[in-house]
Amino acid sequence: MKRPGVDQTSYYRGVPTAPYDLIKEITVVLAVMLVVVLGLSVLLSSPDEPPVTIQSWARTAPTDFLQTAAAELQGATISSDYGPPYNVDADGADHDRGAGIGAAVQTLGPLAPQVWAGVHQPVNPARADVIQPLELAGVGRPALTAALLQYQHASPVQQDRWVSAYDTALEHARVHGPLVLVGPGRYGPLNVMLQALLADGRAGALDAVLARSRGRFYQTDYTKPLLFLGDGSYLAGLAARQNLAGNQWGMTNETGRYPGQAWLWLYTLWYQIPPFSTASNADLMVVLVMGLLSTLLVLVPFIPGLRDLPRWLRLHRLVWREHYRFASKARPGSR
Repeated sequence: MKRPGVDQTSYYRGVPTAPYDLIKEITVVLAVMLVVVLGLSVLLSSPDEPPVTIQSWARTAPTDFLQTAAAELQGATISSDYGPPYNVDADGADHDRGAGIGAAVQTLGPLAPQVWAGVHQPVNPARADVIQPLELAGVGRPALTAALLQYQHASPVQQDRWVSAYDTALEHARVHGPLVLVGPGRYGPLNVMLQALLADGRAGALDAVLARSRGRFYQTDYTKPLLFLGDGSYLAGLAARQNLAGNQWGMTNETGRYPGQAWLWLYTLWYQIPPFSTASNADLMVVLVMGLLSTLLVLVPFIPGLRDLPRWLRLHRLVWREHYRFASKARPGSR
């Protein structure tokens, strides 16, 4: 509070000041920012890539679609043996905790949080991606219903033989319009089944079926279609062409040559250096390292020595060097 009888000039005498127009400064900064943003939006606008869907997969790479669907029936895909939280037995029962560890489960010594959490979102890829959609599509299609019943009533050994024969036939298949033509073979009802699945995929019906959330009004659970897409080669090929593969900084990239989410760089940095770059459990290791670093950051005010680093390094005096220069000159007896 200013003392009575002291004018502004006397009050601020000895305090270093400089003329400063805040309104002018804000106006200039906003104008410069606007020009920069508009310029960069023209030169480096964010790419508008179409979404990857089951429909685009079935239309663009129908042979890969059929090969993936056949592999789902055989239990030979990544999602079939993923482990918690998705992995389930063939009959749909959950794995016992600590048992049935899938190919994607990561552990570090006794640490196995993925196993501890258990299977809480069970997905049976063969049924979810092939059998169940065909059951829904079989209404009013007697040939498809008969083929599906023939497959379901066959023994597991016979089913595996059909799938193996059909997978071999797909290696020499020809794409003719909306159809994938396969040669004759002993694959039973599979061609009728999977050609119907391909037709539904091309029509876009399979996207809606796989994204259906039971008991919910809004269909927002895309777990099943994403797992199905991830089992094929189509999505991996798109990612590689857009520089999104894991050895190319993965999730920090956007499509093309554009920079991605800057706030993720600290996480993905670890994937580029040993031992994370070669470890099969790199995800778990990175999570643990970032958890440790985050804990240390929170505890900085309570750790002796670490909390004193700013005072010892005196970096604040470098940042505020102009202030300290004026302050030293304003002290009595300074020159």
